Amino acid sequence: MITGEETVQKKIETVQTLLEALPFIKEFRGKTVVIKYGGSAQETPQLKEKFAEDILLMYLVGIKPVIVHGGGRQINEMLDALKIESKFIEGQRVTSKEVMRIVEMVLSGEINKEIVSLLNSHGAKAIGISGKDAHFISAKAKDFSRWGLTGNITDVKADVISNLIAEKFIPVIAPIASGSEMGHPGFNINADLCASYVAKAIGANKIIFLTDTAGVLNNNKELFSTLTKDEVEALKADGTIHGGMVPKVDACLEAIEGGVQKAHIIDGRIEHSMLLELFTSAGVGTEIVK
Repeated sequence: MITGEETVQKKIETVQTLLEALPFIKEFRGKTVVIKYGGSAQETPQLKEKFAEDILLMYLVGIKPVIVHGGGRQINEMLDALKIESKFIEGQRVTSKEVMRIVEMVLSGEINKEIVSLLNSHGAKAIGISGKDAHFISAKAKDFSRWGLTGNITDVKADVISNLIAEKFIPVIAPIASGSEMGHPGFNINADLCASYVAKAIGANKIIFLTDTAGVLNNNKELFSTLTKDEVEALKADGTIHGGMVPKVDACLEAIEGGVQKAHIIDGRIEHSMLLELFTSAGVGTEIVK
């Protein structure tokens, strides 16, 4: 049985938690934060709900969130269902014209609109776009002979996103870029790098990568709470950072070299991980600083 005194104590603890977050809320109010949304956080129903709640809270306390999402697993599932072969070279998808149609259908048509609907149903003001809209992301082929329509970003029109933010929208961006020729089918862009290029272009204060790992780990599986560029390069060189973490840290370095103050790699499997990273002194992942 909970006594009146215990109830009051719980309320005091709740208020204390809010007060501890207050300095961080003041620090980030008015700042732009780019979130790369992927992994379990994008696929698990409960984590989807927590993500939407986190974005709404950030929005309501004056932070300006911009979301860039992935969707590799869903693309694979659709290609398998349609019996379209999917190839990878050096971990990157080979994007034929046929595959590009599916990539765009899944990213822009299915996933993007699901995220927008989820956020709006929680009371946010989200709007979904891809790099083809207003041609705000342009790209060229990474190496057409090897990867087809997998592209490297050449330009981001920051004013497109800035105008949406000024109108109090939360932009939700599908990582598809426009080509230079009329009628070009577009380019499939790595979502991590897309997030970094967008963050650089719009002058974001932070970029957060939601992943399925605790962050950057040492060889004893212990978390690095903070890393500099030089430390990241050394850890890549000795193999501590390897596999799928390499493109994550490269995207972080791309962002901070472009003027973003801090990049964070956090565990999207933890409920409210973004709020823990932003509004607590300890944080929950790895931050990479210049």
